[in-house]
Order: sequence, then structure tokens, then C-alpha cells
Amino acid sequence: MADITPMISSDRQVIDGYGEGQFCVSGRWWVGAVIVLPDRTLPWSVGPDVSADMAALTAADFAEIVAAEPKVELLLLGTGPTMRFVPKALRQELRAAGIVVEFMDSRAVCRTYNILLAEGRRVAVAMLPV
Repeated sequence: MADITPMISSDRQVIDGYGEGQFCVSGRWWVGAVIVLPDRTLPWSVGPDVSADMAALTAADFAEIVAAEPKVELLLLGTGPTMRFVPKALRQELRAAGIVVEFMDSRAVCRTYNILLAEGRRVAVAMLPV
């Protein structure tokens, strides 16, 4: 039988699962919104308005990701239980910082991140809880 599980270095953050209002990253449960970088996971301090309106997000909400070294090339933005769009101006600001944003519901982000990480992509996640 072939093992099709992506091989990911043990020093990398892996999304193990999610539940109502929380995410499991590398064996640790995080309540609320999180940022996952290849080498660390952080609580994502976005205001409560963001859960209702993605237009409440600003470039400042992504400062940790923009400042990350090595530079992030792709940001998977998990918009909670359903996929929602973010303002074009915000996507353009992040693109100007060298980061392409893909947005999807947070469950899809959990599935996609580990695959991209296993491919060696410089990927990060910012996601709202499901």
C-alpha cells in the first residue's frame, strides 16, 4: 500500500484539524482566529466586526505575515464557515508587499495548507474560526 500523506519536516507547523471555534496546529488547540506560518502559530487579533464583514480587514491585520522571514509568497485567507470576498484594495496592498492572497472557507484552508507546505511553498494562513 502506498502512503499518500504529504511529507512535512517536523519543524514545520501542520494543521491537524479544526472544530467549532478552534483549530489544532501541530498538536495544540487554538481558540479563535489564527495565523499559521511555517515556523510558528499565533493568535490573529482581528476585531469582532471581521467575522460579519470582511471589509473590516486592513493591511495592518497582516503585519506579522508581511514581516515574516523567509518572505511569504502565498497567503491562504480562511474566511470562516463560508467563502467570502475581501476588498480589492486590500488584496492589492498585500500584492504590493509580494504576497498573493487566495481566499476560501477556513475548512478548505486547513486541507490546502499542508499540501502546499509539503511542496516547499512559502505559504501562510490567516483564518477565522468555523
